[in-house]
Amino acid sequence: MPTAVLTDRERTAVQAYLRLLHTVRAAFDGPPGKGRPTVVPPAVLAEAEQALAAAGLTGNEEAFFRLLTSWCPAEP
Repeated sequence: MPTAVLTDRERTAVQAYLRLLHTVRAAFDGPPGKGRPTVVPPAVLAEAEQALAAAGLTGNEEAFFRLLTSWCPAEP
């Protein structure tokens, strides 16, 4: 399978999205109860939004997910 060559900004956007995804997964996988963290911490969400904007991908989810799939196809 060919590997996508991303620009620095695209790579930053993909990495920020993956951090956001892992943060949300960790929140849902954590123990239920009062100690559960906010599902999406504002700083993590802001980082992802800023990275998407810098890469010119805001509002273009189709292009972003194509990049994500080509760069990280085996995300469990």
